[in-house]
Amino acid sequence: MSRRGSPTDDRLLTIFSHAILIVSIIVLAFPIYVVFVASSLTLPEVLQAPMTLVPGSQLLENYTTALTKGARAGGGGTPVWRLLLNTMIMALGISIGKIAISIISAYAIVFFRFPFRMLFFWLIFITLMLPVEVRIVPTFEIAAALGLLNSYTGLILPLIASATATFFFRQFFLTIPDELIEAARVDGAGPIRFFFDMVLPLSKTNIAALFVILFIFGWNQFLWPLLITTDPAFDTIIIAVNRLLRAVDDQVDWPLVMATTMMAMLVPVLVVVLMQKWFVKGLIEHEK
Repeated sequence: MSRRGSPTDDRLLTIFSHAILIVSIIVLAFPIYVVFVASSLTLPEVLQAPMTLVPGSQLLENYTTALTKGARAGGGGTPVWRLLLNTMIMALGISIGKIAISIISAYAIVFFRFPFRMLFFWLIFITLMLPVEVRIVPTFEIAAALGLLNSYTGLILPLIASATATFFFRQFFLTIPDELIEAARVDGAGPIRFFFDMVLPLSKTNIAALFVILFIFGWNQFLWPLLITTDPAFDTIIIAVNRLLRAVDDQVDWPLVMATTMMAMLVPVLVVVLMQKWFVKGLIEHEK
């Protein structure tokens, strides 16, 4: 039987662990702090070397200008509120669409018996090896042929299929006891009632965990929105930041760009913070 460490050793281990944690937080948070400081300064103050690390006096003005007028030089361009709205619609549409299709697909594969059932599952699973970048050209051609360019439908529809979510739900459904299924049959519950009364409530933590992952996936999309939209009215916040950094003729207004970047990070951070409990619970626990 091994002896427990002495109180001194335990204390040193605790101090060492906290020191590593604090250093890691500082390393990760420092770039974000620099962006925040830059968003509160004037352009000459940002361009001054070295840039001050003390927040300036233009915080409210810069954020108001970016939010209502845009972040191009002189305050021109698409307002950030419109960019955030477009990105929110896209992220919500992708996450909700992926969950809805995946949970129905997994339900059919697990609880129904039909020819080639497992073949269909593996065909879905194989699509994990075909990322969006590989199938981007045929997907764009189909979207263009259907008239989906410069539309929310075009931003969302081609991205809502998810083999990962289907596999995740399938693995969870396989843990549902057979006794519960038999009890539902004895009670006269049909497939639809069993899905809504039993399966869906049991899956709520898994749905929450997947929602966080898929929402951030949708929020951070870059390549597909870049191809599918040519109208600035449908730009997402990620596309807008990239275009602002590639300004050629105009001087990049760094304080407004940094303010836009901070607002782009705000929504995903809020989603993770507000749903952290459900996210962790959905990944490590199974409610039965």
